[in-house]
Amino acid sequence: MNSEQQIPSLKLATGIPGFDDISEGGLPQGRTTLVAGTAGSGKTIFCTQFLIEGIKQGQNGVFIAFEEPPKMIRKNVRGFGWNISHWEAENKWMFVDASPQDRSVLLVSGEYDLDPLIARLKYAIEQVNAKRVAMDSLGAIFSYVPDVGQVRNALFRLAQILREMEVTAVLTSERTSDYGDISRYGIEEFVADNVIILRNSLTEEKRHRSIEILKFRGSSHQLGEFSFTISDEGFVVIPFSTDVLKRQASIQRLTSGNRDIDTMCGGGWFQGSIILTSGATGTGKTLMAAKFAAGGVEQDEKSLLFAFEESREQMIRNAAGWGVDFRSIEEAGQLKIVCRYPEIASIESHFVNMRKQIREFKPQRVAIDSLSALERITTKKGFREFLLTFNTLVKEEGITALYTTNTVNLIGSETITQSDISTNTDLIILLRYVEVYGAIRRGIAILKMRGSQHEKSIREFTIDDKGMQIGQPYRNIMGILAGNPTYAEPDEIDRLNDLDLI
Repeated sequence: MNSEQQIPSLKLATGIPGFDDISEGGLPQGRTTLVAGTAGSGKTIFCTQFLIEGIKQGQNGVFIAFEEPPKMIRKNVRGFGWNISHWEAENKWMFVDASPQDRSVLLVSGEYDLDPLIARLKYAIEQVNAKRVAMDSLGAIFSYVPDVGQVRNALFRLAQILREMEVTAVLTSERTSDYGDISRYGIEEFVADNVIILRNSLTEEKRHRSIEILKFRGSSHQLGEFSFTISDEGFVVIPFSTDVLKRQASIQRLTSGNRDIDTMCGGGWFQGSIILTSGATGTGKTLMAAKFAAGGVEQDEKSLLFAFEESREQMIRNAAGWGVDFRSIEEAGQLKIVCRYPEIASIESHFVNMRKQIREFKPQRVAIDSLSALERITTKKGFREFLLTFNTLVKEEGITALYTTNTVNLIGSETITQSDISTNTDLIILLRYVEVYGAIRRGIAILKMRGSQHEKSIREFTIDDKGMQIGQPYRNIMGILAGNPTYAEPDEIDRLNDLDLI
């Protein structure tokens, strides 16, 4: 092994949130990276953001526009707050306009001559002392030149010149499908040192964007697909993290907002735990979320409540009906209510917004009411990825989180949720309807609580203007959770009491 092989590749930060985590530092310095994706997958934003981050770090950039003219690119990215004209005026950014003036005219016939383009590229790099280059997109060259062999030779020559000039380059290319060939013409990936795939796939009538680093020559990176979204921050990757597994588990208890539930849980909930409250509509899930959020007041904690099914005024009104003054708590700076309709954005965009709210407000408690509303806007796989990533976020921040979720059946349910998410939670609380002599009553049970003893019985509860009132256990009724309650004979009750099963 020679000395060159022993030196790990240096990487340049891209400025794309999350991407530098999955790439373990950014794009390899002095290399060419192909970003391939279908239409609308975010290729132009990716390479634009890469150049912008370079300018922030004192590394000027050159953008070669093959498809859209610079005027359109400046206009399109203005919505992200990026003012390219400003950097051009400061001689930090330069466009090389190679876009067609008239798309109906074939620009090249006969032998393709790359020299004029290379001359313009070299001039631009020298003019702004560029360290980063973006070319968007290579597919445009193929549309001008019908001979693929000529284009192949031209691209290899172009890539070689970029390496000799020691610039870090991002080349974009079109794909015809999300899970087909890497590139439209099948040669672009062989020109570049690294290959990144962007997907915008349609599954179960729902769009899902993902990014995958397919090849990073001589450099390490994380494997697999990662979700991403395009928000007002630009291109945002949502990485997974395993650091949460190294986090210390707290033994400090905090109140749920209901003293009787605290008693059922052995003295309260552990700080930093994730609590799932499952029940049919009207069983009291939103009430539990409201009491949990308000419960932070007495412990001088801040709570953040995400509501996806009710408006802000509805939440305030309903909480008032349970004796909770959300408006006053908010005015005191100890509560923030964020209401968003689920269908207005993708699950990834919701995550980015929720993460932003958490980092700005810095709560000790977070409640989501409800997860079921988010579940319906994405695929099962997308929802699991969202939940895993959100759990990682709250665990890293040491936040205690409460989620509510709806069950399908009003009475009895075979599962806690439709997506089997219970394995990601530390504490599960079941709220159920119980039919007793033709009347509907409510029952609450602690199904599991990691690291603590808890009550095993199913208790009756009622809801009044003070909130949830916990009553006595249903000792003479069996089959509540199965949705088939039956009355037990006194002898059977005595036998189970002797076995300490109820």
